[in-house]
Amino acid sequence: MFSLFRENTKIAFGSIKSQLLRTILTVLIIGIGIWALVGILAAVAVLESTITGNFAAMGTNTFSISRYDFSEQIGRNSQNAKVNPVISYPQAKEFQSKYNYPLSTVSLSFNAASSVEVKYEAQKTDPEITVVGADEYFLPNSGLETTKGRNFNTFDISNNNYVCIVGSDFEKGLLKDVNPIDKIISVRGARFRVIGVLKEMGSTFGNRQDLRMIIPIQVARSLFTTPNIDYEIKVKTGNQDMLDSAVDEAILTMRRVRKLNPVTDDNFGIERSDELLETLLSQTETLSIAAWVIGIITVFGSSIALMNIMLVSVTERTREIGVRKSLGATKNTIALQFFTETLIISIFGGAVGMFLGLLTGYGVSLMFEVAFPIPWMAISAALTTIIIVTLFSGSYPAVKAAALDPVEALRYE
Repeated sequence: MFSLFRENTKIAFGSIKSQLLRTILTVLIIGIGIWALVGILAAVAVLESTITGNFAAMGTNTFSISRYDFSEQIGRNSQNAKVNPVISYPQAKEFQSKYNYPLSTVSLSFNAASSVEVKYEAQKTDPEITVVGADEYFLPNSGLETTKGRNFNTFDISNNNYVCIVGSDFEKGLLKDVNPIDKIISVRGARFRVIGVLKEMGSTFGNRQDLRMIIPIQVARSLFTTPNIDYEIKVKTGNQDMLDSAVDEAILTMRRVRKLNPVTDDNFGIERSDELLETLLSQTETLSIAAWVIGIITVFGSSIALMNIMLVSVTERTREIGVRKSLGATKNTIALQFFTETLIISIFGGAVGMFLGLLTGYGVSLMFEVAFPIPWMAISAALTTIIIVTLFSGSYPAVKAAALDPVEALRYE
């Protein structure tokens, strides 16, 4: 059996070489189908890894209060979108003082500036740094960790110390080859002492989180005075079981702060880390379904193209089939010969498509600056597709070749 397979393989390669251009085009057609399937599935795997990685760090016992919730942010550019007022600093402070849910901590923060230039001695960064004003609870409530140094303490915040915590990219650029702790960097003429370096976070939806500089919230308010600053409130509860009641209490507290009457809708958003994660992952599931639909359609077209190629090959080699049968080749031998040829073309096409698909996923991982997770689902889908294409495209031509009458085949010109 093995010797027969080896012989058929040699014959198949000889046929492929004799029709090289046609084979290359067929391989490309199959490869494009596999590429569409594997590429999108690999990209979705990277996206899921990015999302789960960022939100897992936050934990499932946190939520935030902001001007809009996630769903409102998606559609707020429409004409009928509700416009909520910003959360002002007095409102944020009032919420912090009135919210007394057990085992909970409340942090206040705001994006003070973006596209800022930071200097260290004679060096300076590109104008791409984001400055965040925050208190001592911001890091733990946001799932952030320091790899060097420390977080703000109560003394830093209450005394408005000019200290800062920087993202990990500072160690790759402005503070490269030096110990960043206790170094003095300046922003708009204000000098800050570095007390901590954040753990690398990568990018989320194009937002480079490692280019942040976090400073005490009151210092940020004094340096960056822009109108209508929108503050964000982050709350961390004792555990997941307390989250529902903690959110209910936060809504009641914020409604009192906003002075809303009982029949008025909330004019602020609540974003729970667990619900936001589920929402984002549901979007990636839609992408996965789209990948399967696109892949199936493309692979179906590839299968038809491959079957047509093999039928043409059977017709062109009718006389060869007659000679082989007259020399004693059985129907099974002839069928296996053409099926083997189909299998080889499918494997080549699948290999090309899988390589391009994995390369696409790796490119997406580089774009999001995250590790590339091996997309086992995409690889399994590719292998399954190759088997299906081979069975669908190779069976009928192989049966047709095996059924040819040897006498009529020898007469074929």
